[in-house]
Amino acid sequence: MHFRSPSLAAAVLVALLSAGCGSTAEDFRPDSVVDLSGSVPATFEVTPSVEYLTVRGAAPRSPLTLVRAGTLERLVTLYTDDQGQLVIQALPAAYLVHDSQTQGLPPTEGSRPVPPGLYRVVAEGVPGEPFEGKVQATDPFYVLAVGDVPDPSAYEGQNLKSVPNGILGGVVGDFTDDDGFGYLRVRDGTLLSVNVRLPDPRIYGPGPYPTVVQYSGYAPSRPGEPGGADAGGRIALSFGFAYVGVNMRGTGCSGGVFDTFSPAQAADGYDVIEIVARQPWVKNGRVGMIGISYSGITQLYVAATNPPSLAAITPLSVIEDPWEQQWPGGIYNAGFTREWLASRDEESSGGAGWAKKRILEGDTTCADNLQIRSQNVSFEKFARSLVTRPIGADERNLSLLVRKIDVPVFLASSWHDEQTGPRFGLMLDDFDSVPPGQARFTMYNGHHQDPFSPLLMNRWFEFLSLYVDRTVPVLNPVVRAGIAPVVADIFGVPGVVLEGDRFAQFGDDAAGAAAAYEAENPVRVLFESGASPIYPEVPMAQRERFEMGFPSWPPPAAEARSFWFGAGGVLLDEAPGASGLETYAFDPDVGRTHYHVRGDHTNVRVVNDWRPTKNGYGLAWESEPLAEDLVVAGQGHVDLWIRSTGTDVPIEVVLSEVYPESEGRVEEVRVQHGLARAGFRRVDPSRSTDLQPNNFYTAASYEPLSPGEFVNVKVPVYSVSHPFRAGSRLRIEVNTPGGDAALWDFEVDSYGATSHDVGFGGDVASRLVLPVLPASDPAYAIPARFAPQSERPRCDHLRGQPCREYQPASNLAR
Repeated sequence: MHFRSPSLAAAVLVALLSAGCGSTAEDFRPDSVVDLSGSVPATFEVTPSVEYLTVRGAAPRSPLTLVRAGTLERLVTLYTDDQGQLVIQALPAAYLVHDSQTQGLPPTEGSRPVPPGLYRVVAEGVPGEPFEGKVQATDPFYVLAVGDVPDPSAYEGQNLKSVPNGILGGVVGDFTDDDGFGYLRVRDGTLLSVNVRLPDPRIYGPGPYPTVVQYSGYAPSRPGEPGGADAGGRIALSFGFAYVGVNMRGTGCSGGVFDTFSPAQAADGYDVIEIVARQPWVKNGRVGMIGISYSGITQLYVAATNPPSLAAITPLSVIEDPWEQQWPGGIYNAGFTREWLASRDEESSGGAGWAKKRILEGDTTCADNLQIRSQNVSFEKFARSLVTRPIGADERNLSLLVRKIDVPVFLASSWHDEQTGPRFGLMLDDFDSVPPGQARFTMYNGHHQDPFSPLLMNRWFEFLSLYVDRTVPVLNPVVRAGIAPVVADIFGVPGVVLEGDRFAQFGDDAAGAAAAYEAENPVRVLFESGASPIYPEVPMAQRERFEMGFPSWPPPAAEARSFWFGAGGVLLDEAPGASGLETYAFDPDVGRTHYHVRGDHTNVRVVNDWRPTKNGYGLAWESEPLAEDLVVAGQGHVDLWIRSTGTDVPIEVVLSEVYPESEGRVEEVRVQHGLARAGFRRVDPSRSTDLQPNNFYTAASYEPLSPGEFVNVKVPVYSVSHPFRAGSRLRIEVNTPGGDAALWDFEVDSYGATSHDVGFGGDVASRLVLPVLPASDPAYAIPARFAPQSERPRCDHLRGQPCREYQPASNLAR
């Protein structure tokens, strides 16, 4: 392939390698330059990729050295596996010789991805030890940057097989599921597996069709109708869109080695978009992207590379930063995130079940692609080793990358997503390059799979129609009639009511419909999903009670309001003049607990067991019953003064609403939480606001506590929107992390502590700071229909927000 002029990409997050022991250059020889006089051409092959390289055909279990092509400086010497394969994904801080099979994985501290540039691989044995035979050396080769894209002509001529998909499933005509399966070739020659399904021609005609791509490490390319946990492919086909499912490198039947959100995967995504857009059955010569969770997150990384043929993206249920997903607040997420990484390790290394089946049935390409999987590293072990934020981690931070996205975006996520969490809210003001009116954000209380429910289905279709199909969004009446019972079965809601066609009055005027769409508020916040009057007999049904629109997020109208900690567990409007403190014990057992018990979060049958904090193991402060409604929208924090008997404190804060007593029972509904470690208390002023502090998490920024001395810690209350009605009490709890999240567990260390003190008043005045919408503005008021206290939703009806019987904390003097 012919490449445009190389551009040195910024260093990316350290390739996922776990800690191990290696030998430094000083253990072998002081001379760090290889001598190639008398060398012969290498008999092995090197394939340079985006910020890594692969070696095949070398002698098994032999050392190979990577050197700079110009200076011949040794960078690292690594051993091949039993098949003579080697993948070099990272360079150490100092030259070392390392054998992963005998020594474990290389050290991570100070290591970095292979920077784009010219290199050679040399077989010279171990430096400083006798070597028999002639030194072998490759010709110089160039390790690619993400921006090193092929000439557009390189994307021509890759014709992908396709099959028509029946509106009720299966194939149309004399095709088989396998007829839609194949491979496409990306810039470094790697073959990625692909599955193409076209919409039912009996309803949508012969094409061309508006087309969407789903790209992830799950099973988007598995032959047959799109399936699995992500319903997006099936829904898109029903709505008349062609579906292209592609497995990223190192997954499914695709070649290459796996990495999580790597630059190579982003570059592959660029190539995928350009290849698919050139297929004859693609309408408008441009394609969109769809997907939830994994395939939602990858859209953001791909779109940041700016493929010219990308029309729009629809990322759903996403994260903001990979490191903080694994280490929220600097505390290890031993629950869903750890399990997710371990599952990716297992499936990518051993091969998915459907890929193994294809190999048994004779797919030699799939078999060849899986050979290199022996080089996959353990990402779960790696992530566990990164106790501080690595150098270069910001290069996978989506808050920074989304600034490059220049196509329309439809992003939707829940504040209470049990898998991906609420940090996505931090990047919603960073889509700077998206055309005005074309970045649409929808947020709500709920669960991970809710975006494909009746809550958002029609709005998703609207967006794809306007920006991928370029037509007025009107749902086919046959589909509208037929999809309701299917959706009802998936989401457990009988009598599904889909939203109507909001732009039908524009007829064929797609430009007029788009203009009207773009004139709407770009931020849509849905409140009290699960308690909708549309489904009064179905608790937790996926529809909102009411909504608000905003020009941006966080809402410009939201004002910081402080609630000061006072004596007796009371929240006050002013800071107390005299200081005081309350004490709680460290809980060594709560970290590995969560409140979800059973039930599929996709539907309404979810059972939670959100238990009160054990007496003495947490502290809480509560307001008096609110005199008027209070609507919170945005991220806040707890400005906490804390001291400990140990050298650090893992902290969780939990915001909740305490309902007035009813029928002899007082109930409490969870609103949001936040996490921090006191040792990582230094605030990064370049990424912080008065409401939204962001802390440093590097090794250099860590400051242990001096036992017995108070420190100030800004603990986030993650982004949320919630209406507190008059008569309710606002409550904030401080405790040891654990038990207050649906699927997130935590590894918590005592750091030598048995107890912690929280200060209030005087010079240790702790407070809760929340973003509150102005009560005087009717646009931000609870609609009159739902405002009365009698209309307060039952707290066990709200999706994603568990309810429990209220129990006063030990410090509450009530």
